[in-house]
Amino acid sequence: MDEEQPPPLTYAAAGVDLEKRRATVERYREVAKGAGRPEVLGGVGPFAGLFALGSKYRDPVIVASTDGVGTKTKLSALTGRYESLGWDIVANCVNDALTTGAEPIFFLDYIASADLPPDGKVALVKGVAAACAEIGCALLGGETADMPGVYVEGEFDLVGFVVGAVEREAIIDGSRIVPGDLLLALPSNGLHTNGYSLARPALGVAMDPANAAAGRDRLARLEPDLGETLADALLRPHRCYVNDLKPGLPLIKGMAHITGGGIPENLPRMLLAGLGGRLQRDAWPVPPIFPLIQRSGAIEEAEMYRVFNMGLGMVFAVAPADADTLRALVPEALTIGEVIAVSEADPRVTWR
Repeated sequence: MDEEQPPPLTYAAAGVDLEKRRATVERYREVAKGAGRPEVLGGVGPFAGLFALGSKYRDPVIVASTDGVGTKTKLSALTGRYESLGWDIVANCVNDALTTGAEPIFFLDYIASADLPPDGKVALVKGVAAACAEIGCALLGGETADMPGVYVEGEFDLVGFVVGAVEREAIIDGSRIVPGDLLLALPSNGLHTNGYSLARPALGVAMDPANAAAGRDRLARLEPDLGETLADALLRPHRCYVNDLKPGLPLIKGMAHITGGGIPENLPRMLLAGLGGRLQRDAWPVPPIFPLIQRSGAIEEAEMYRVFNMGLGMVFAVAPADADTLRALVPEALTIGEVIAVSEADPRVTWR
């Protein structure tokens, strides 16, 4: 008797459903229509996106940046709240490009997972499109990769790529910063997209897949110290500072986006050698999520400042004579310190 032959192997049986993917891409096309610009040639679907730079710029310099949202994805997967991560990835990438003075002109996203449902994928792209539309940046395209065997069940990654443009004469690079310049900042609204690998164990959430129900309950519980649930505090989208800072860009000499590495690592990135920043620690409010993380994890204060933004999203330097004008143009700006001269042996960031 002939042995029964196993059924033919298919891509769908291996974990990649091409028909489902095609249907999801069609939904992307509809979502992306809300984040277009006249310079876009074609739309979502071709192998590459086309963007006509045109004659808007006299001497344009192209600016590019890429980043991810890190382990914040674990909280999103645990709660089923995906759209806010789309805002996160746009803000994270665009703020980096903004430090040069660039206008974000187009964006691409990359989603990779083993089993993220189509509704989750579309929700991510909806967030990306809405964030792009808010700042006038085109969502030019992206990629969705189904990768069973690489990502475990329930895990996914979200990466973004932004391209911007700035007139060569308007580039912000920190080269004009001198001792005595003032340091101003715009506040963050929480963790943004950094430090979740420390925050999760400190708070005891999204650590054990076998105990997902308890993690969801913990995230849904009202935290008296926060006045909201832990999920709301931890999944609040990363602030995008493009619209806030655009009026003041001509007065700004240098900018630092406070992301991974916190203030001590990121502030010096906008300063030339021999310069540092002296900050007044009580010059800005620290959102309550940070003290909660610190208490819950018994974390030293220095470590908190090395890991988290601690309430500052963007720091920028201006001449003292321009500070009042800048504050009028950017009303939320806080004066947090000044630029000082330092030696090679001195720390680049000090406090008073």
